Amino acid sequence: MTRELSQTVAVVLAGGLGTRVAHLLPGVPKPMAPVSGKPFLEWVVRWLAQQGIRKVILSTGHLAGVVAAHFQAQPVPGVLTRCLAEPQPLGTAGGFLHAARLSAETPPAWLVVNGDSLVLVSLAAAARELRRHPAVAGVVVGRAVPDAARYGALTLGPGAELRGFAEKQPGPGVINAGIYLLRDTLVRQLPGQWPLSFEQEVFPRLLAQGCALKVCVVEAPFLDIGTPESLRQAEAFVQQNRAQFGD
Repeated sequence: MTRELSQTVAVVLAGGLGTRVAHLLPGVPKPMAPVSGKPFLEWVVRWLAQQGIRKVILSTGHLAGVVAAHFQAQPVPGVLTRCLAEPQPLGTAGGFLHAARLSAETPPAWLVVNGDSLVLVSLAAAARELRRHPAVAGVVVGRAVPDAARYGALTLGPGAELRGFAEKQPGPGVINAGIYLLRDTLVRQLPGQWPLSFEQEVFPRLLAQGCALKVCVVEAPFLDIGTPESLRQAEAFVQQNRAQFGD
């Protein structure tokens, strides 16, 4: 565990509708899909706790009360977890900013992760990138894949700086893992407009303004439960990686 991570506040984006799997989860928001005896979202929080994160904010939306009730009744040990509901769908960046500002937290850096996916990276590597490069405003975690056709790829400069987002095309590449480590000084400058997307609006705008963002490229186990097929894989994924989640 690094000192940076113990001071970092994580915001988990858990407000999506999950339309592709909603029929499999009546009355349950997608991130709360039951996996190995716990909601998937709890596995995300447990992974964050193992990484050294001590404060987690769950940015909720659809069926927010289900999420709040679970974590109130069964908090994850060692982590202060708060649920802050969006008043309406705000987009990835909008949901994060709403939660960050409503929380009144002022950490040195914020961590943004998705509540319906797990990329089992070492967050310490991203924290080191931020520490080593004072001029860098944030770090985007990228995952190296043999075929980026399904996802689209990040465009990197020679020093692993983020240059942009490429259209979907076949072949090896580095895809956006949906994990961002952002300095609080940067977060305070982001626009408070809704809806707002990190990928389509915030990052392109920051790059156009000359803001320095680094990409931390990793190879790590990855699961997104956004489709019926991938949701069925979640049980095996968690069991194969139990060491990442603590007791």
